[in-house]
Amino acid sequence: MDSINNINKLTKNDFISIFGNVFEKSNWIAEKVYLSIPFNSFADLKSRFIEIFESETKENHLKILLSHPDLGIKQKLTSDSEKEQSNSELDKCSKEQFEKLKLLNKDYKESFGFPFIVCISGMNRLEILDLFEKRSNNNKNSEFEEAKIQVKKIALLRLEKIYKE
Repeated sequence: MDSINNINKLTKNDFISIFGNVFEKSNWIAEKVYLSIPFNSFADLKSRFIEIFESETKENHLKILLSHPDLGIKQKLTSDSEKEQSNSELDKCSKEQFEKLKLLNKDYKESFGFPFIVCISGMNRLEILDLFEKRSNNNKNSEFEEAKIQVKKIALLRLEKIYKE
């Protein structure tokens, strides 16, 4: 999508097809954003995605958090998540690192009720493991808020990627 004019001309189905995974497996947000067409600029489109996300209920935020995959674990991923995890070399973890990630994922979900979420862009697997351990010590409310911040960062990066394609 190389221009806001082209985005403004999209049908609802095409818009959702292109923007439906900006928030992991949450195309209902794209449906709500679509209702704001036309957008004045790409910045306007990005702002609308974030505004809609932020205006959602805690229950809907939790649904979005729960739609995120565990980090570094072999599973069916969306193409966006697969690329993001591959770029950080999570798919190249040693057996020890993989076992550590499995344990961290399990313990984190038991403690917080949702998967560990971090915008891994620009991070390597060692940095991710270190941050994972540190954030595992947070309290539930602060970690919920941090996960929402990370989800927004991921969404904005995905929007930038779509716009450049």
